[in-house]
Amino acid sequence: MDNSVIEIGADTGRLSLFFTTYGFLIVSMLLGAMLGMSLYLPLMTGQLSLASPGFYALGGYIAAILSTTVFQQTGGLFPLQLLLLEMIIAGAVSGLLGILVGIPALRLSGIYLAIATIAFVEILRVLSLNLDITGGAVGIFGIPQPFATPIEYLWIVLPLLLVSMAIVYRLERIRVGRAFAAIRADELAADAIGINPTFYKVLAFTLGAVLAGVVGAVSAHFLNTWNARQGTFDASIIYLTSVLIGGSRSFLGAVLGGMVFTALPEVLRGMATIQGLPIWLAQFLRDGRLIIFGLLIVLGTIFFPQGLVTPELLKRWRKGDHTSV
Repeated sequence: MDNSVIEIGADTGRLSLFFTTYGFLIVSMLLGAMLGMSLYLPLMTGQLSLASPGFYALGGYIAAILSTTVFQQTGGLFPLQLLLLEMIIAGAVSGLLGILVGIPALRLSGIYLAIATIAFVEILRVLSLNLDITGGAVGIFGIPQPFATPIEYLWIVLPLLLVSMAIVYRLERIRVGRAFAAIRADELAADAIGINPTFYKVLAFTLGAVLAGVVGAVSAHFLNTWNARQGTFDASIIYLTSVLIGGSRSFLGAVLGGMVFTALPEVLRGMATIQGLPIWLAQFLRDGRLIIFGLLIVLGTIFFPQGLVTPELLKRWRKGDHTSV
């Protein structure tokens, strides 16, 4: 047999093994990128909202309830058209709730808005713990799978990420995006030139809610189970870290940060298994991720106040200046 054929077969086998081993992590990173963007959208108007985990959890519960009760299947894979329908329903419900929550909450700003949205996430979490339809503290198990392996979720997740990025990219360059930027720069000045801050802030908040709800619907099937641990204050800190460190002035920063900080816990757990590490350090690497994220937020805001990916950096790259960063 030709050596080139053998080499191609070996490369194919290694690639297949790679996707089998890391398929779950790859899809999780792309989902994390979209959740980072859902937090970035309110930030486009200068609003520090931490409500994304709540809408994410809501979208997941909608998909879990629909797929296990309304769209029950007798066997085989869950139909893709029903998954798409669940995503639409989850996005619509999350958007409607986003409007209802956003109108009163966005009268606040800064740390007060952050506290209000954290309270919103906690309210949803407590409700999910006490309602029968959500399975209480146990949650909903046995959510049907539309794909046979985790890596096959790329057929849904990758196009969804690309479409989301294209929408946000376009949004930044039309009249709505310019209004967002004006409000973020100076809300009073934007109001003085005829921009309605309340309308645009609620719009940005709602778009973030829709995206988080859609991602939650996909994640419920991907994880096969859904419970109150999916939307917590811990998740808010992780998404906030991903955006602040990745870059709060560009959606590419949110995408990059979401992917990196989704993978970071797995990297830390892998480091914890290194031979010769002190027991306390290995334990810290496994369980101290929130402390590490908190330290990164502090260090990031000191040394990289706009994150690693900034508009100035992107401009230099567009001009071909790859040397000065």
